[in-house]
This record gives sequence, C-alpha cells and structure tokens, in this order.
Amino acid sequence: MPLDPQAQALLAAFAQAGAIDFDRLTVPAYRAILAAGGAFAPGDAVAAEEQWRIPAAGGELDARLYRPRGVETPPLTVFFHGGGFVSCGLDSHANLCRTLAQRAGTLVLSVDYRLAPEARFPAAAHDACDAVRWAAASTRDLGARNGALALAGDSAGGNLAAVAALQLRGSGIAFAHQLLLYPVVDCASEHPSYASFGSGYFLTAEMMRWFKRHYFADDADRASPLASPLAAPDLAQLAPATIISAEYDPLRDEAEAYAARLAQAGTPATLVRWPGQMHGFASMLGALDAADRVLSFAARALRRAFDDANGSQEPR
Repeated sequence: MPLDPQAQALLAAFAQAGAIDFDRLTVPAYRAILAAGGAFAPGDAVAAEEQWRIPAAGGELDARLYRPRGVETPPLTVFFHGGGFVSCGLDSHANLCRTLAQRAGTLVLSVDYRLAPEARFPAAAHDACDAVRWAAASTRDLGARNGALALAGDSAGGNLAAVAALQLRGSGIAFAHQLLLYPVVDCASEHPSYASFGSGYFLTAEMMRWFKRHYFADDADRASPLASPLAAPDLAQLAPATIISAEYDPLRDEAEAYAARLAQAGTPATLVRWPGQMHGFASMLGALDAADRVLSFAARALRRAFDDANGSQEPR
C-alpha cells in the first residue's frame, strides 16, 4: 500500500534538517544529532521505573526495569534497544518499553549494552547473553514470575534478542517468546529491499553500511550466528517468535526471511508486515497512529505467550 500519510509528513520534517554525509560523519556527531532531535510521546504510564546494574563479563551494564500497574507478580521481558549498534540507550526507547510493559502486563528490563565503535562486535552480543542469563537467575529479586521470560528488541536490538535466543538454546532457561521488531538478522549480505527501500524512508542502505562499518572490525566474521542469526545452520527448538517488518524498510526482506527459516525449522513464527510504514515506526508514538497500533499488537503477542507458558515450564 502507499506510504502512510503520517509517515510521509514525518519524513518531510526529517528532510528539512538536511542530508547527512555518512562518508564524513563521526559516531559522536551522529549521537549528538539524535540527542538534539525531537522527542516522541512518552508512552503509557507504568507503576515504577527502577535503575539496576547487571554484572557481565565485559563490565557492569546499566538497565532500567519498567513495572506495570495492576499486576502483582508479572512475567519478565528482557528488551534490547535499536540504534545500529552505535547509538541510543535507555532513554531513547523508554516510551516503547513503558507501553509494552503496561499493555502486556510484563516487567520490561531494558539493557544498556556496550556500543560500537568503543566496543566492537561481539561485545554487544556477549552483553545480551550475559544480561539474559542474569535476568533468568534474578526473577525473585526483580519481582518477576518464575519461569516466564521473553526476549524483545527493535532493529539492532532485535538482532541481539535473536542472538541471545540462539546462543542460550538448551541452557535450561525457559523462553516464552521472542518479539522482534524489524530486526537486523543478516549482517553479511544485502537483500533486495536494500535496493527497493534503501533511500528516502528514514533508514537508508547507506546508514546501514555505516553502522556495520563501526560495529565490525575489518576481520570480523559477519556471517557468524553471533552477528547474523539468519546464517545459523539450525533454527530448531527456539522460542516461538513474533516478527514485525515494515513495508518500506531496507531490512524488510531479511526479517521476513528469518521468519520463514524459523517456520521451516519447526519453530512457531508469526510474521506481520506492517503496511505503509518505515523502519523505526514503533517508537514514533504521538506522531504515527501505527506506533500505537503495533505496540498493542506486540503486547497481545507477549500476553498470549505468557499465558501459554503458564501451562508448560519446559525450557527452550
């Protein structure tokens, strides 16, 4: 379908700020651009927001726990933010986390993993796995329901959620679900949507190449499952997944290919291509009606997964 009119208006506003020269752009300058940008709506109100520190092999990680209203012992979702592995953090994705927490009735633990280029691949992937292991062992301290743990993330954070699900398969941790919003799942190649939607739709192919240049050292194996879950030879026996792609997104095809690979391996996977939308739209609350709708949809998927987990505590 045509690009959503609200998305068109937002893209026009972004265009007024001028084009970015990624050949000359530094990571600090990019982070400053994001920090100076306009804020979107804050998301749903929650009962509490708590700061936590997570022990990890690469050093302690900051985290923020969002506690929903009206749920005595909620399940737990570990969330990883997007930002191309080089930017964003707890504040940039607070609105998304609040809304998921309240609408799904889940604790959301948002993890501030290490960013590149200060910490290149596989630092973020290792941080993600360490954070999930800690969360799974700390449900009592967090006030979470035992045995009900989901993974979630958007864009680069979707990559980290998928990586953690893969790397911790068979670890004894019971994963109820993976919620992947327009995830990066193939860092080794470019799919046809790079050409179809690689310019003019917020995230560009040029931006993705810039992100990857900073995330990976020259000799890094971009096809490693730690970087590219789509390249993993075996995707069986993983937690059920909900994967949401955006119609006008250079990452669309790899996200949809991942859903297909999961299903072929016997892992339950629900794929929804959100019509008329661009990459990152779920965070754009207040500017895009679709952001509100997709987060309600995602929250329902988490609720159903946690309800199903009540009937079975078998680890995945």
